[in-house]
Amino acid sequence: MPDHVYKSVELTGTSTTTVEDAVRNALERASSTIRNMRWFEVIQVRGGIEDQKLGQWQVTLKLGFTLDE
Repeated sequence: MPDHVYKSVELTGTSTTTVEDAVRNALERASSTIRNMRWFEVIQVRGGIEDQKLGQWQVTLKLGFTLDE
């Protein structure tokens, strides 16, 4: 396995259903503009409240990807 150099960015995905869907939404959207995605780390999980009830999940991720050769 060759040595890699990674760049990382922070993203926040949201979902009205689950934390996993919020992560999935962030990764799917990022994949349309970022190549060579390799890993992610969940930095923070929080939720939005609407009408005194859970409105949405918000998950902040650190996304790592390799730089082009």
